[in-house]
Amino acid sequence: MRNALRGVIDPELGDNVVDLEMVRSVEVGEDGQVVVEVALTIAGCPLRTQLRDDVTARVGAVPGVAGVKVRMGEMNPDERSALMARARWRAREGAPVTEIPARTRVVAIASGKGGVGKSSVTANLAAALAGLGLTVGVLDADIWGFSIPRMLGLEGRISGERTEAGPKIIPLEKRIGTGLLKVVSMGFLAGEDEAIMWRGLMLNRAVQHFLEDVRWGDMDYLLIDMPPGTGDVQMGLARMLPRTELLVVTTPPLAAQLVATRVVDMARKGFLRVAGVIENMSAFTCEHGTAYPLFGSGGGERLAGEVGVPLIGSVPLDPAVAAGGDAGSPVVLAGDSPVADAFVAIARKLVTEVSPVVEMSGCTARMMERVEAALDAKP
Repeated sequence: MRNALRGVIDPELGDNVVDLEMVRSVEVGEDGQVVVEVALTIAGCPLRTQLRDDVTARVGAVPGVAGVKVRMGEMNPDERSALMARARWRAREGAPVTEIPARTRVVAIASGKGGVGKSSVTANLAAALAGLGLTVGVLDADIWGFSIPRMLGLEGRISGERTEAGPKIIPLEKRIGTGLLKVVSMGFLAGEDEAIMWRGLMLNRAVQHFLEDVRWGDMDYLLIDMPPGTGDVQMGLARMLPRTELLVVTTPPLAAQLVATRVVDMARKGFLRVAGVIENMSAFTCEHGTAYPLFGSGGGERLAGEVGVPLIGSVPLDPAVAAGGDAGSPVVLAGDSPVADAFVAIARKLVTEVSPVVEMSGCTARMMERVEAALDAKP
């Protein structure tokens, strides 16, 4: 359970609630009911709801857990003092594991197999989020089969700069309305028709570089376009970035649903939260208004029900998605259409319900300022 709770990050202190000693107790009943007590710095902490939801999601994803109850307590003065001391020490001595800001919600777009439109979903979801005025990073972790640069209409080579922490890669950027995309992909380092013939260790190292050595800067979301399956990159990401949440992309057929179940199993074994399911390539609607379920129906809903997560949305089958990807202009930017509306609805649901951005004006930031001021006032 505590390993699962290490995926719950206090976004202001930039560390997990276990190592910050905010978890007072974890009780597991014989009926699978789990009670977790979390100590907050102050009773009225604005992050209270976010932390409760994250604890519930992480612990609830552990196999065998039937239900989760979170009790919120309040630290005493000694506990608060110790917490702030640890936070100051970590800020001074402990370099961040990655360049991903603590407030950024990290969402991996995953699938059990290729051909389900995972990259199209990633590109359009990123564009839809940017269209809402957000800053969105896009990490193309499909090292072998990179396609994000073409789908987002980005060309060129990524550049670098020297910093005190060493050389840093600068993402390519694209403005969408008042929002911004920051994109990193092997497609900016290799030709589009050049084969990347790497095995597990090199694949993991590439992803590690993209997490640690890219100057991402401030972001609301980081979307990671994962390679299909349950291989080295997926396992490496669970180790390197345990706060990652998964959106699983499937198509309507039962066979695709069964394969996608393995991705969910992989995520939960790595203590990653599965945030929801997106069904791609659902019914095709012709110009006369008749809908044809060319690939069957109900796969997304069946998968979501089986693994106990919400169905975030269904994206209709539309040739405009492929055409937009080939042209480097995601279909979500083309204006009103059922498929564009579907992507926008998924983006809004992600922002408002599934994985909302954490506001940084909460309790621990103010507490840190007060403690620092008190220490500075001492003779």
